[in-house]
Amino acid sequence: MKEDLNILKDFPPQSHADWLAAVDEQLKGKPFDKMLVKKTYEGINIQPMYFQHDLEGLDHVDTLPGELPYVRGTTAAGSVVNVWNIAQEITDADPEEFNKAARNDLSRGQNALNLVFDKATLSGSNPDQAPTSAVGQGGLSVATTEDLEKAFNEIDITKLPTQVHSGLSGIALTALLTAFLQKQGKSIKDLKGCIAMDPFGVLAVEGKLPFSLEQAYNEMAQLTLWSKDNASELQTIAVHADPYQNSGGNAVQEVAFGMATAVEYIRAMRNRGLLIDDIASRIMFVFSIGADFFMEIAKFRAARMVWCQVVESFGGNKESRKMKIHARTSRWNKTKVDPWVNMLRVSTEAFSGIAGGIDSMHVGPFDEIIHQPNEFSRRIARNVHIVLKEEAHFDKVVDPAGGCWYVESITAELAQKIWKLFQDIESIGGMFNAIKEGVPQSRIAEIAAQRAKNIATRTDRFVGTNMYPNMSEKPVTAKEFDHSTFQRNRTDQVAQFISLANKPECISALIDMSKNQREISGKVVANAIQAASAGATLGDLTKALRPEQGAEVTVNPVNIHRGAEGFENLRRATEAYTAQKGERPKLFLANMGPIPQHKARADFSTAFFNVGAFEAIGNNGFETIEEAADAALASKSRAVVICSTDATYPDLVPPLAKRIKTADPGIMVILAGYPKEHVETFKEAGIDEFLHIRSNALELLGKLQKHLGVIS
Repeated sequence: MKEDLNILKDFPPQSHADWLAAVDEQLKGKPFDKMLVKKTYEGINIQPMYFQHDLEGLDHVDTLPGELPYVRGTTAAGSVVNVWNIAQEITDADPEEFNKAARNDLSRGQNALNLVFDKATLSGSNPDQAPTSAVGQGGLSVATTEDLEKAFNEIDITKLPTQVHSGLSGIALTALLTAFLQKQGKSIKDLKGCIAMDPFGVLAVEGKLPFSLEQAYNEMAQLTLWSKDNASELQTIAVHADPYQNSGGNAVQEVAFGMATAVEYIRAMRNRGLLIDDIASRIMFVFSIGADFFMEIAKFRAARMVWCQVVESFGGNKESRKMKIHARTSRWNKTKVDPWVNMLRVSTEAFSGIAGGIDSMHVGPFDEIIHQPNEFSRRIARNVHIVLKEEAHFDKVVDPAGGCWYVESITAELAQKIWKLFQDIESIGGMFNAIKEGVPQSRIAEIAAQRAKNIATRTDRFVGTNMYPNMSEKPVTAKEFDHSTFQRNRTDQVAQFISLANKPECISALIDMSKNQREISGKVVANAIQAASAGATLGDLTKALRPEQGAEVTVNPVNIHRGAEGFENLRRATEAYTAQKGERPKLFLANMGPIPQHKARADFSTAFFNVGAFEAIGNNGFETIEEAADAALASKSRAVVICSTDATYPDLVPPLAKRIKTADPGIMVILAGYPKEHVETFKEAGIDEFLHIRSNALELLGKLQKHLGVIS
């Protein structure tokens, strides 16, 4: 009779040393670190496997959700009770169009408002006071309480979390919003979310502030003090760290520079008499969510740990050490070529954000980098939240990554690296000194350059763009926005509103604003609300708030860009050429020998050149050099790719390349492969380029475009 399986006897325990010995045997002398360990852009070595001993010395692992240092979340129940807010950005410029979109989306799953304003509004200008291109650019245009009435028609913003990211200053927008609520018979005390200013975020992106940082900090203190007494559930300070990730930076840089910015704000507010618990509790962090799935989960967990330590060092209580995180899916890795793949990218990013414990999130519509998202693209993005909640049941799990040896290990390592970089910024004198000296900019540029190199060689892949292109794709056409007409219409609307204002009361309140604008108290906000209630516009409030602008602050901005832009430009240039000429630029594949001999390299070559939207003329192979050369010349192609095997190349390549070059020296001859011992010989025979897995695709495709006349 067969004995029952005895797990302990038949499968004796194996030590980590035993596992390493087995791996070494399989590697047959190849170095473990080189073959199996991956180094991330954060400088962290990712092991092929993690073990329980990797958690040794990690104190945070034994904590519970809701316990210091909040690595596992700021509440014991996590999303089970406090589910993340679906805070999708609605960027329609016209207030009435915004209202239509918001009401639609709020009735179909969205549960928070996330207001993004156009450049004119963010600058504190009425439509007629701003450059034409700024009016309607990037978001909602607001200048009066009437605009808010239109934007929030039949929407009770006191019943749902509302995010107002106000850029340079929040006082004028707070005044308009409060005046609007008072007119509706509602109280600002019931508003939850943020009316948050972030002058440093503007400085990092734009490279300048139109007034001094001291003025910005005064307004931040005034708004925060007013909020403490009148709107206790509102955050008034934002730290937008996402521009650092969207400039090509890594997770360590994004969090560390965000942390350094927050500390800059804390010190500025304390210098103006505010207490740490009143400051820290009113700061909202905004992070981007990148493509490295587990790294992003660890990033949010590490950020909470570091923030807890920062606030503790200022003497903050347990409640104020809790980090409030809003996240948005990255723009850096999104593509205009084959943009439907963006739907998949944001899905994994949203997964990371939720698993990492964010409080609210915007999932980017697949076409948001191309034009104003429509109802369809907004719906697909919104449904990513809903599927993760209703079908994947992420609202039923507390800290889903907790206890994972891998995630816990990189969380701890990330936290250490974030703290180290944060300390480096502190040693320079803080974030302002650092950004003036260009330290964050240069550090991010180093990582962005590493990324660019890996993208160019396709080590880092954008599916549909630098790998696996869809040659039959029909590009999404960007919808044009008529800024001139929109500015005229908005100017007329504001002028009509001004004509009905209570001018004496309005002027009196604006004068009081100007008198009190240097006083660090909530008085100036109260004056602004009074002025807005009497009919003051955004431009009026801004002018009264800053009768003397002070010195402009300028720095070198971070370089916000997308990783795929180089390949997108290649593709679009070839498509424009094709549209003009009526056919794609072609290469001829000189496939040598039977199909099994050339197929692998012919397929690789075809896919490679498809990335640049070139057409590769294929065939089933040639038996002789003469046949191949004659067919290549007859094709009239200005580029020929020789495809076969390294073993056959010494006999095939020199005579074939010479025959083609002798007949037409202007033909570019490319060899699929890189046989090191024959490279120089083949170059002498006429080979111009070598195509292989380590090729710089961006460079080679660019050379081919110039050679074929696609670009000059």
